[in-house]
Amino acid sequence: MTDEVHKDPSPPALQFPSRARQAVSRGFDAAAYLEHMAGGGSEVETVPTGFPSLDSLLGGGIRRGDLVVLGGDVSCGKSSLALAIALRGARIGRAVAFLSGEMTVERLTERAIAVEGRVSIDDLRAGALDDPSHAAAAAVSLRLRDHPPVFALLPDTGVSGVSDLTVEYLGLELVVIDPLQALAAGSGLLDEELARAMRDLKELAIRRGTAILLVSHLAATPRGRADARPRLEDFGALGAVRQWADVVLGLFREELYVPLSDVEGAAELHVLKNRNGSTGYIDLYFYKKWMRFEDMLEPNR
Repeated sequence: MTDEVHKDPSPPALQFPSRARQAVSRGFDAAAYLEHMAGGGSEVETVPTGFPSLDSLLGGGIRRGDLVVLGGDVSCGKSSLALAIALRGARIGRAVAFLSGEMTVERLTERAIAVEGRVSIDDLRAGALDDPSHAAAAAVSLRLRDHPPVFALLPDTGVSGVSDLTVEYLGLELVVIDPLQALAAGSGLLDEELARAMRDLKELAIRRGTAILLVSHLAATPRGRADARPRLEDFGALGAVRQWADVVLGLFREELYVPLSDVEGAAELHVLKNRNGSTGYIDLYFYKKWMRFEDMLEPNR
């Protein structure tokens, strides 16, 4: 593990953003587009993840209109990482929603306080915070009141319910959905349902002009492999993740497979696919008692 961003040296193919592609056929003014982006337009189009090394790989963060999938093995912390991205986006004033199919709003708020306040989630649940921890938790509570993400249960109507929510909360810049598998209604074969959901979510991201971060379980467990790092083919869904996602992230924590003290907390986040940029990986650190990830290059953000 090294404290650096690891990039694939091969340069990405030149591609226009989707809006620019559409506008080209109507006599798009490329010079005006470049001037707009140079004047800060790229900041409007992009939602930072709050992890500088990841934002560097992604060209500033997650682009509105993009579908990003974050996956990893059981208990690797993918929900905590997705929540951290949502919280850091809301903290800088971006309009963010976190939709959970696995946690209530109360549990999401509890986790948010632990993550942002750096307090033990066990002590928080037990009401046993010491004075410094209680002060930190109170400060986070006030910050969440001033810059709240939308916390909600994932609608049981699937993607159509998510679409309705983006109408109810107009202007959402980032929608986090945890997990993909909760969108399956049980009306057909699971992989077919998930593939359909992937296609519909990509269409929704483009139509609403919002970034969608989708947390996914792995269809194939990497346990037992010589290299347990996630691969694109581990996501299942009939290859829909590979096809429809603009960015695919794979979270890996070595201590889940090799329980040695010298790797405790060490984590890698692999950019397995990046439609408009580089692939590679970054180094993170996971504080289990806080459910908190930090960037190894720029921690404590």
